[in-house]
Amino acid sequence: MGKTKNTRFKRPQFTPAGLSVGAVKDAVEEEAEAEESPALQSPCADIREYACASISRVVQQSQNIPGFLQRDAVRRLGPLLLDSSLAVRETATGALRNLSACGGPNVCEDMVRQDVLTPLTALLKECSLGFQVNSSPVKKEEKHTVDDVANEAVNLLWNLCESSSAAVSVFNRAGLLDALLPCLERHPHNIQLALSAAHCLHTVTEENPELTGTVSEAVLAALENVLLSTQSSMEHALLRILAAGTADKIVLFSLLNLFLYEKVFHTSQTSHCLSLDAGAITTEPASACKDKQPAGGAMEEEEEMEEGDVEVKMNGGKRNGKKAKIDKDISDFMPRNRLELREAIALLTAQQTSLEIIVNMCCSDDPSDDEWEEMSSSDESEMFADCPDGNNSMLSPLCLSAELHTTLLNHSIPQQVLKKADFPSRVALEICNKDPAWRCLIKKMQRVQCRALTCLHNILSVMDPECLGGAEGLQVVAQHLSSLVFGSEDVMKDEEFLEAVTSAIRSLLQILASKNIPQCMSPQQLMSMCEAATQCDLVSVRVNALAILGITGSTLAKEKGSVDTLQLIGNALLNVASKDSNLVVCGEALDALFDVFADGEEAERAAQNISLFSALKALQPVFKAKIRKEGRGKYGPDQLCVLDNIRINLRRFIGYLDTLQKK
Repeated sequence: MGKTKNTRFKRPQFTPAGLSVGAVKDAVEEEAEAEESPALQSPCADIREYACASISRVVQQSQNIPGFLQRDAVRRLGPLLLDSSLAVRETATGALRNLSACGGPNVCEDMVRQDVLTPLTALLKECSLGFQVNSSPVKKEEKHTVDDVANEAVNLLWNLCESSSAAVSVFNRAGLLDALLPCLERHPHNIQLALSAAHCLHTVTEENPELTGTVSEAVLAALENVLLSTQSSMEHALLRILAAGTADKIVLFSLLNLFLYEKVFHTSQTSHCLSLDAGAITTEPASACKDKQPAGGAMEEEEEMEEGDVEVKMNGGKRNGKKAKIDKDISDFMPRNRLELREAIALLTAQQTSLEIIVNMCCSDDPSDDEWEEMSSSDESEMFADCPDGNNSMLSPLCLSAELHTTLLNHSIPQQVLKKADFPSRVALEICNKDPAWRCLIKKMQRVQCRALTCLHNILSVMDPECLGGAEGLQVVAQHLSSLVFGSEDVMKDEEFLEAVTSAIRSLLQILASKNIPQCMSPQQLMSMCEAATQCDLVSVRVNALAILGITGSTLAKEKGSVDTLQLIGNALLNVASKDSNLVVCGEALDALFDVFADGEEAERAAQNISLFSALKALQPVFKAKIRKEGRGKYGPDQLCVLDNIRINLRRFIGYLDTLQKK
């Protein structure tokens, strides 16, 4: 992910200019110390290349990055992107790529401010013209080709656009989409370059109407050409998946027809990709590799590459099931001869991307959905009754067309998603742990599981339960989720897993409650899970846990002999409502209390036993004051609207409890 290969910088014993390797190194050191003749500006191309390679290696250690930025390294490296030597271009671009990947979002923003995109844009356009002049395949023995330079440049662009909205704006203004197309079209000859371009396209088309609303026929034709390609490798399958995801964002969702969905699910092999067992595919090659471990130096390189596995998250990436965050593929760190490892990485990345496509297809495009996920009230129909505009469109899930329902079911997507929600194979995890080069796959397997759980959450939210097998099918899903959550205590410490699994359980319990279907998870199990989840730092996990308690309690309130359990739930919700530092979480706890104690003899008795009326009456002025004091500065307009409705509902609910006491 944005990091050049260490093997890239190995040099022959003598340089093309006739200088010995030792002489060049000495010259680099001498010129680096001399301010008047810096190595980056040396008239010797080999010295410039070594200087760039040295920077590329050093910035892989994040503690070295501030010093390089203070010495204006970005502005000094920028002109070398257009150096007369292809080798210098490649190493200079690789150094900036490493800087962007290892430095994180703040460094990327700084690089954009220092105008790194001006020479990068010129370089990409030159490479694009070079491909048009020479469209023949690259010979394996060739070094420092236009393809190599372009691959570094595209990865640098990808890193910047993931971390900087300013970079995306420059991308749009400079027309860089046209410069990426020739890189994508190189897929028959150079799959690595095409994958880099596809990843970059997949990133820059995310929530970018300025770009997606003005794409040309050439872009659509290029994507279609990729979708219709027939190469069988996992890397080509990943390329088709990425093209499908990009096409899904370029063409307006509401206008997509069944033919395009068939192309996404069939031609791009999404269904086939999800049906593959990544654990089995990973286990065999990894086992074979144990007998072929490289000697000392090579092993040290692989361990160093693993330590440098930096993850660049999308700037403004959203959670809770709408726009899933996308993590950079690390296959480019691996030696080019590790084909089995590259294929395994490609498969896992393709499965993750496939699930993200389905996640986004099975949700509304309303921009407020994500905010609502973090503060949703289980009494959704009432929450926006008093909003000024009366807009409650965010509460309605996307009504999927009958055609899309059929397409999803014909390809067994729900069943495949459920399988991917399983924990990675224990055998695969053990084998990957034994080989440093394969250890990076563990995190990718876990991420596929989390994406599958998020996907399951969205499928449950928008599809008719009958399409999922009715009551029997939902019970199977419930048992599956129960085995995931209660099978190991360690899973409750993983925030990403917790967020995904609590979202899925929340959606499932809402469906079971609305259909009066018994659930296999006991109230005690759910309370144990929610107790752990309410300690999580992620607001969305705490909100999900409280919603689960609210659904469980409102269901129990209809059953005889549930007073004791309702008291436990009530006390837990009161504790969160009075002590949590986040107003959204406090509001969700109050809303869950309204649902649990709204009606029924058992609920009335439990409310009296925990002195709910007195507790809420004491909490009311505190909650109101917090909204007034913190609301405007920390929360958005939609969140404030929800919180204000909870404040109003709290006043009404206290009045309802007062009436009960006077009976």
